Amino acid sequence: MQELLDRNLIESFLEEHDLRQIFIDTLKPYLGIYRFEQGELVCSQGGPSEYLYVLVKGKIKIFTTSPEGRTLILSFRTPLEIIGDIEYIQDRDIINTVEAISPAIFLGIHYRWLRKYAENHAPFLRFMLGIITEKFHANSHAANFNLMYPVEVRLASYLLSVSFDESSAGFAGELNTNELADAANLIGTSYRHMNRVIHKFREAGLVERKKGYVRIIDRQGLQGVASRNIYE
Repeated sequence: MQELLDRNLIESFLEEHDLRQIFIDTLKPYLGIYRFEQGELVCSQGGPSEYLYVLVKGKIKIFTTSPEGRTLILSFRTPLEIIGDIEYIQDRDIINTVEAISPAIFLGIHYRWLRKYAENHAPFLRFMLGIITEKFHANSHAANFNLMYPVEVRLASYLLSVSFDESSAGFAGELNTNELADAANLIGTSYRHMNRVIHKFREAGLVERKKGYVRIIDRQGLQGVASRNIYE
């Protein structure tokens, strides 16, 4: 994580995402701006939660781990997304793990300043209520709903999500072959089965697999397999 010491950039993102009424003047001195590189964890499930983060650029992956150690993707998110909102309201540790899929930029503010200056600020409270209710609605169905799709759809959706970020034209990610076992776990299938599906995609001319990576070569064709991206 890198803190960007640029107040003008903060003002620019507040304007771009219509957040000026949410983060009022008393909060602005305590707002920071942070950059996370591709693959860097923003927060880890079970860890202490101290900051509210607002994703203003880039793409993140949100996943959860069960008590048995099984992980599962909940979603990929782009701006505007909030990290730490439920934890702030419930005063609890971090619920899910969040990872930057492309270089990501967040506005961030420590909870103590929100409690001091925003707990009675109606626009902030309405903003948080809207974000949290939408998040509960989406997450309550995500894990079981996604597993209803065949592995071909889940893998196609996963590859599309980790390989492209519409807000960053220069980003064209690849799935490192060292990450295949984790990817299989995250989409809820076996490593062997996922390899069979990747082979099937290769034969169809959708992806190429070379030493070290899997790369999409027919995005439109893979979107046809996914039908709709179930993770976004």
